[in-house]
Amino acid sequence: MEDVQKQQAKIAMPIDRVGVKGLRQPIIVRDRESGIQHTVADVSLSVDLPAEFKGTHMSRFVEALEHWSGDLDYTSFRTLLDDIVVRLQARSAHVRFVFPYFLRRKSPKSGASCLMDYTCRVDGYLKDGKLRFTLGADVPVMTVCPCSLAISDYGAHSQRAEIRIRTRFHGFLWLEDLIEIGESAGSSPVYSLLKREDEKHVTESSFSNPTFVEDVVRAVGKGLADHPQVDWYTVEVESFESIHNHSAFAVMESQDIE
Repeated sequence: MEDVQKQQAKIAMPIDRVGVKGLRQPIIVRDRESGIQHTVADVSLSVDLPAEFKGTHMSRFVEALEHWSGDLDYTSFRTLLDDIVVRLQARSAHVRFVFPYFLRRKSPKSGASCLMDYTCRVDGYLKDGKLRFTLGADVPVMTVCPCSLAISDYGAHSQRAEIRIRTRFHGFLWLEDLIEIGESAGSSPVYSLLKREDEKHVTESSFSNPTFVEDVVRAVGKGLADHPQVDWYTVEVESFESIHNHSAFAVMESQDIE
């Protein structure tokens, strides 16, 4: 049959990325406590497209994913990207997996146990045989405003904030490391389950540790800079302000080693 995608494009301009998104795929992730964890990822796959080609072959992305092992590690990720480059006859390929990662957390006083989910992601970009691999986690925390606490007679405003960490690294880096660095940077971690004694503890401990969004992003940046496996990072902290009709945010990025 006629290969329409290989026809000459009417507008001869190259496309940086063309592909498919919204795929869902069972995956296996390394878990520090249990060894492995099964979860489901939202997947995006794309390649570059030269100016002379009208389109790419979208079905080949799905075929590549179907033949992939499902183990989310550096080697298998490289295998998937290599396969996409070959199948699509491309110079570069990009793959993104976004997935919930679950950790069992204990409440600070009662010891009640409950699962917490964290949105994590892996990005891989392969160009001319060179792979750039990025690991990230979104970590919710609670923050108490230092300014509000200092000027108010009866308390301070507090809110949830989200810490978005993206890293490149050497060796092996646990998702748990990123999550723990994030959770330690706010006024308090957040929990799925709190009994009354836990809520009292979280309230009192967080008010004794007020943090601006600037404090949080610096603390995360230092934690990542001190981590022996992390080569590069970017951190964004967004505070969903409870007394304002807007969010506050702060961003830090380390110097790229490449």
